[in-house]
Parts: sequence; C-alpha cells; structure tokens
Amino acid sequence: MTQNDDGLDGLVRKRIRALRVAQGWSLEELATRANVSQSTLSRIENGQRRLALDQLVTLARALDTSLDQLVETASDDVVTSPMIDGAHSLMRWPIKAEPGMTVMRQRMTEPPPDNPARMRAHPGREWLVVLSGTAILMLGHRRFRIETNQAAEFPTMLPHAIGAEGGPCEILGIFDRDARRGHQRDNGSKGADSGDRDSGGPST
Repeated sequence: MTQNDDGLDGLVRKRIRALRVAQGWSLEELATRANVSQSTLSRIENGQRRLALDQLVTLARALDTSLDQLVETASDDVVTSPMIDGAHSLMRWPIKAEPGMTVMRQRMTEPPPDNPARMRAHPGREWLVVLSGTAILMLGHRRFRIETNQAAEFPTMLPHAIGAEGGPCEILGIFDRDARRGHQRDNGSKGADSGDRDSGGPST
C-alpha cells in the first residue's frame, strides 16, 4: 500500500487505531500482542511507516478481525430506504453485508392465536425487538411477555406465534435466510397460514 492518507491506506490506519482503542488497549499492549515494536505500531497508525501485508495480517489477528475486514473499502450505500409491502402493511430492509438477512418493521393489534395448530414452524432463526407496546411470543408450550425495548431470539423450528397484549405493539424483526424463506411461503398461503402478523396472524 502507498501512503495515501486520503484513500484506503489512511482508512486502514484509522481502523487499526479505532479497533485498538475500542479494546481499551495501549500502543504497548497491541504491539506486544502483534509482536511488533511500539514505535513501529505508532508509525503505522500515524502514517509514517509503509503498510506491509505481513504486518496487516498479524495486526488483524491481534485485533480479532480478518484481513478482508481490515482492508475493505468504505461503502457509499450507508442509508437505505425500506421496501414497502402494501398488501401486508410492512416495511423491509435487506442487510447488504448479509444478503440473506432481512429487517422488518411490523405493527400488531391482535393477541397470538389460542389454537396451537395455528402456530408456524420452519427452518431458520429470528430476532425481534419491541419498539412500543407489549408483545406476546408463543414458543412451543411456553409463553413469553416482551416489553418495550426488550428483545427475543429463537429458533423458528419450534412452533411459534407473536401477537400484541393490551393494545397495539410495534416490533422490529430480523430474519436469517431460512426464516425469511419460511415467511415467504407462509405469506403465499391462505387463511390461518397467511402470516399476516400486522393483523394478528399466527406466524412471525
């Protein structure tokens, strides 16, 4: 790499320092972990020493990251607008770094179904955060009450359903690739299998 502090070279140096500071490490501590001298590390961070590949590999390992992550270029796609699903009143955001994952914001007004037969199961894993109100997560034979600002994480192979308690609630859900596919299949079905969660449907 060249000493072009306005480009990738400068970005990598800033990352090294930021990762070190985030760990609460001094120059001396990271230098010891990376088996380089403290003066060498200081010159790397300050742009006074050329970045060598072997040193970057060692520093990445010491900082508990990968070389690819350390040297990846900055993305211009920082702000993303949601995709609107008007049929189900949903907003979805794909996660660029993990194309198989999706973030979804939903409003629920009805409690989860009483009938276990209306609970859904499919491969994958889900995470959800309650933005407002109170949500009820039915998971197998268990019932969880999730308040505003609380989160839940669960494998979707367990029969599950989510609904509101005591009035409308709003949740932010994160779905891995398998869970998203499971919901797409549910949304293509009719009746109790519709997964229309914003209107109190059975599926998450």
